Amino acid sequence: MDRSSLLQLIQEQQLDPENTGFIGADTFAGLVHSHELPLDPAKLDMLVALAQSNERGQVCYQELVDLISSKRSSSFKRAIANGQRALPRDGLLDEPGLGVYKRFVRYVAYEILPCEVDRRWYFYRHRSCPPPVFMASVTLAQIIVFLCYGARLNKWVLQTYHPEYMKSPLVYHPGHRARAWRFLTYMFMHVGLEQLGFNALLQLMIGVPLEMVHGLLRISLLYLAGVLAGSLTVSITDMRAPVVGGSGGVYALCSAHLANVVMNWAGMRCPYKLLRMVLALVCMSSEVGRAVWLRFSPPLPASGPQPSFMAHLAGAVVGVSMGLTILRSYEERLQDQCGWWVVLLAYGTFLLFAVFWNIFAYDLLGAHIPPPP
Repeated sequence: MDRSSLLQLIQEQQLDPENTGFIGADTFAGLVHSHELPLDPAKLDMLVALAQSNERGQVCYQELVDLISSKRSSSFKRAIANGQRALPRDGLLDEPGLGVYKRFVRYVAYEILPCEVDRRWYFYRHRSCPPPVFMASVTLAQIIVFLCYGARLNKWVLQTYHPEYMKSPLVYHPGHRARAWRFLTYMFMHVGLEQLGFNALLQLMIGVPLEMVHGLLRISLLYLAGVLAGSLTVSITDMRAPVVGGSGGVYALCSAHLANVVMNWAGMRCPYKLLRMVLALVCMSSEVGRAVWLRFSPPLPASGPQPSFMAHLAGAVVGVSMGLTILRSYEERLQDQCGWWVVLLAYGTFLLFAVFWNIFAYDLLGAHIPPPP
């Protein structure tokens, strides 16, 4: 029986004869069992949890429609979150007989989401289509670009020290500020094999699970916001330096995920979470330290200033602010949150300031920038 037939049956049975807008959960459950309706048991569990959050043990008719339709309104989420009892079934970790892919989906649910209700909701409604194509596509493009330049220049380590490398139309250089696409396309270029490997690993390990849970639009927005903030921050704080690498976007993803774990520490069930957080912070700090060293104490003579490290820090700030708002609102529209508009206004103000800075400040301050390659 499809959704429309089920809703028609609900209306025919007159489950709400007084037109109150509410339906008794026990009455509906009895209807499902008496007619042997093929409704997902997980949804019945959520229906019971929803009713338990209501003093009279009833469910709003619209919320029932949303549940059957696999939609989830903010009121539905709040009703479950405010319920006094847990869901009657065991957690996902006790789910038997799962295939390899469903076990991976369960792993992603426990890795990303802090609430058992959210984890079960994601697990039972997850579909493999569309796949998480954004982070995979970005990583693949970065690897292809790196291999092309490595083969062309015959250099695989510290490629930025090759004079021809910085002539790429993808690299951000302060002398080419008018070419606006460079503020984003620099993410496809990397200092060398080590930086590419670090970024690609984090994008696949953290970015892909985040995209599976929160969707392409949210994660691509977060990643690109970190990339753009990285180059614009460098243009303001380190006016002589070029920028390469996708570290702004990577640090936005990582800092957002780590901040989400810290904010929901008690609810997170990912294994060895403290050890993993310490290792992630050590790796990220080491990468920033390496970038600072290459910027101010390059191991080889170079024709000009080396790429700046400020993109890493800018990406981290974007992740903690914008990213935390995005990841905290699973299955809830961002436009319904006041915090989202505050963060969006702050980010828009920064973009506007950075644009005017790049147009006027370099001439007004008499900045001596290196000639573009």
